[in-house]
Amino acid sequence: MIPQVSVVVPVYKEEVNIRPFLARVEAVMDRVGKPYEIIFALDPSPDRSEEVIVSEINRNSYIKLLLFSRRFGQPAATMAGILSCSGHTCVVIDVDLQDPPELIELMYNKLVEGNEVVYARRRSRKGETIIKRTIAHLGYWMINHLSDVAIPRNTGDFRIMSRRVIEELRRLNENHGFLRGLVAYVGFKQTFIEYDRDERFGGRGNYNRFTGSLKIGLNGLISFSSRPLFVMSIVGFVIAGLSFLLGGWYAFQRLFGADLTPGLPTTVLVISFFAGVQLLGLGLIGEYVGRIYDEVKRRPLYIIDRQVNFGQQE
Repeated sequence: MIPQVSVVVPVYKEEVNIRPFLARVEAVMDRVGKPYEIIFALDPSPDRSEEVIVSEINRNSYIKLLLFSRRFGQPAATMAGILSCSGHTCVVIDVDLQDPPELIELMYNKLVEGNEVVYARRRSRKGETIIKRTIAHLGYWMINHLSDVAIPRNTGDFRIMSRRVIEELRRLNENHGFLRGLVAYVGFKQTFIEYDRDERFGGRGNYNRFTGSLKIGLNGLISFSSRPLFVMSIVGFVIAGLSFLLGGWYAFQRLFGADLTPGLPTTVLVISFFAGVQLLGLGLIGEYVGRIYDEVKRRPLYIIDRQVNFGQQE
């Protein structure tokens, strides 16, 4: 029987959350009343995550497992699950229960009303620091002012998509899988629901809250716009103009014997500022060149070591 709903769950070091997650998701899917599959996309974990999932597969034949050859990261694991699912619709959700599985029923109902994507927008974020929320706010502000694609604010990967969107994602074939940006790029009719995000059910998160958020923000910005390069060109033009004016003022004082502005030619602050802007520009160019390098190599986004319960040879 072909599933109507596929639930894709990226996993890494989450053994304490898997069974509580399944208890809530299975209850929701029973209420939805449609054939379903739950696909765990597992980066090899040092804990018992794989054992727990396999034992749950023996209990419930609707559960499946993708195990990767090494750790490829959550974005790659998520895309692997999406591209391996067979359902007419696909839900992406984390296993830590910060995103309530009970919303899946509401999202599914909104999808069948004629939408192609229903994403969950966070109204509040429990357990997140002011610094984390500030970084997220600034990141979305920059992305939506500089990007060529409007990415909804206060969203994560928690969403439901139609098969039409899944097949369009398959065609994109990008190495930097920023899902919320890719789905926004695909377009079609999209809507949202709002919710209050909970704290993790158990365990600790597997990425640094500061550098992880910064990396996601840069990925969203650089993958969907070249405008930062244009902005840096404008900044360089303005600074060059100011430097020319500053040099002209200094030459004027030299020619007419006026008192030189103390420390004008060698002000450490000015030099440091110019050097910082140059390094920022080089770093930005490096980010774009690095992405070009990754795309040109055409390496696979992920490598699957084993598939469990997919009806294929393991």
